[in-house]
Amino acid sequence: MKIQILPLLEGAKQATGLTVIIDVFRAFSLEAYMHANHAEKIIPVKTVEEAFQLKQQNPSYVLVGERGGIKIDGFQYGNSPSEFVHQDLTGKVLVHTTSAGVQGIAAATNADEIVTGALVNAKATARYIEKKKPDVVSIVPMGWGGENCTEEDQLCAEYLQALLLHQQLPDLQQRIEQLKYQEGKKFFDPSKPQFPEEDFWLCTKLDVFDGVNRVIHDGNTFISEWIEE
Repeated sequence: MKIQILPLLEGAKQATGLTVIIDVFRAFSLEAYMHANHAEKIIPVKTVEEAFQLKQQNPSYVLVGERGGIKIDGFQYGNSPSEFVHQDLTGKVLVHTTSAGVQGIAAATNADEIVTGALVNAKATARYIEKKKPDVVSIVPMGWGGENCTEEDQLCAEYLQALLLHQQLPDLQQRIEQLKYQEGKKFFDPSKPQFPEEDFWLCTKLDVFDGVNRVIHDGNTFISEWIEE
């Protein structure tokens, strides 16, 4: 198994084989929480316009997403796990668009298969990949807006790589703690209410879900489906 780490949007475009699109803060941590709360379906879309079009066609759909970290005008929710962690989403179809993670899904046109990556389900994702036995695994830490590397996505990429190689990642918990003073510091900044502190803690919980978030294309849209491991 060849494992390659290909950062950012350019990395997503280059990715081949089984591709893991990582967005810890917050897109794919959020999707794990939404699946855990029994969402019927999650539809990741690249543009705001696509989201509104789906909503117009299906008024019961729930719009979830951000640009620059801020909830999009006209959407019911932003990109915040803390908005969903206590909600029962049974029967709900959620349309999800973000500045980084979802853009990576759309850009990974050369991938044989796409799953998403986050700290909350990294071990389950590694187990899934090992079962599939792909020749190539492309790990894509999306960073901020798909253009600037961030510590949490790089850490998740290295952790997943270590799991696949059956190695220990040194100082894993210490590096998670350090995120509070790196990219994660925005969650502790009162001037940035779009980044609630609870989101930091939810996104940095390690391996709390035993499932993988696989992204398929049904011919019209992408669909995120949860597979228990």
